[in-house]
Amino acid sequence: MRKYAIIGVGHVGATVAYTLVCQGIADELILIDKNEKKARAEQLDLQDTQARLDSHTTIKINDYSELADANILFVTSGNIHALDHASGNRWAEFEYTREIVQDIAPKIKTSGFNGVLIDVMNPCDCITYYLQQATGLPENRVLGTGTFLDTARMQKVVGENFNVDPKNVTGYTLGEHGESQFVAWSTVTVNGLPIEELAEEKNLDLEDLESQARGGGWAVHSGKGYTSYAIATCAVKLSRAVLDDANLACPCSCYSDKYNTYVGHPAIIGKDGVVEALRLPITDEEEQKLAESAGFIREKFETLPAVKQEV
Repeated sequence: MRKYAIIGVGHVGATVAYTLVCQGIADELILIDKNEKKARAEQLDLQDTQARLDSHTTIKINDYSELADANILFVTSGNIHALDHASGNRWAEFEYTREIVQDIAPKIKTSGFNGVLIDVMNPCDCITYYLQQATGLPENRVLGTGTFLDTARMQKVVGENFNVDPKNVTGYTLGEHGESQFVAWSTVTVNGLPIEELAEEKNLDLEDLESQARGGGWAVHSGKGYTSYAIATCAVKLSRAVLDDANLACPCSCYSDKYNTYVGHPAIIGKDGVVEALRLPITDEEEQKLAESAGFIREKFETLPAVKQEV
């Protein structure tokens, strides 16, 4: 029995739910949203879909007690309209998502949930850390999508410029899922060859490629008012790595002992969540960028109040 739950069924949560149902990934799915009409509508729409699918998913709504035996919990709540005039600042949602954590974390804890929590809310790294602290779940069982998506955007941009499939581009975007993120070019290869040498041969500016990748999400947001498909795909892939015990090496937002905060860097994802946080042999300049990005996240985290627990 693969049991999933989603808190927040807006654009991203609904896309995650649709993916889980249509791909036959979830045997049981719990949808939770403050807007009960929206949760019910998504339930009905997905139920109507199932007569045309090869699999079946039992779908329930708005019952925190169902989290007790859930394997995976996605938290995808937020206020996307806070970004409408944010000029590329994901921290515009901070005042909303921290209040969401204060509301839902005690309910998650009371439910007895002991699976793996995957946070998609922004600002991702800081809020993921807040959720871990507020729910009391072990650090390895709470992770965020973090720079998993930013790395995919880098792969797309590099693939387009070198005329290769993005899957043949390897490497990492590290740090905050935000403006202090950076591409660790020392880790990037194209068809197995170091990108720095190839870029010099093709007279490509890596800083320009990085700028294109960083702005990818805002290009989508400016056109349709939100992002959904890519981030939902990242979230589902992380969940599959957990339930399949895939030991997938990928970037995500996970706890770093070195920086004492959640931050985007590579990890091994398996049945217990974060099996191991990896440390890459990156350059001194990249190490400094990662330290500065992590320091910024930690500074913001320290402004958050403790979450009151239910009694």
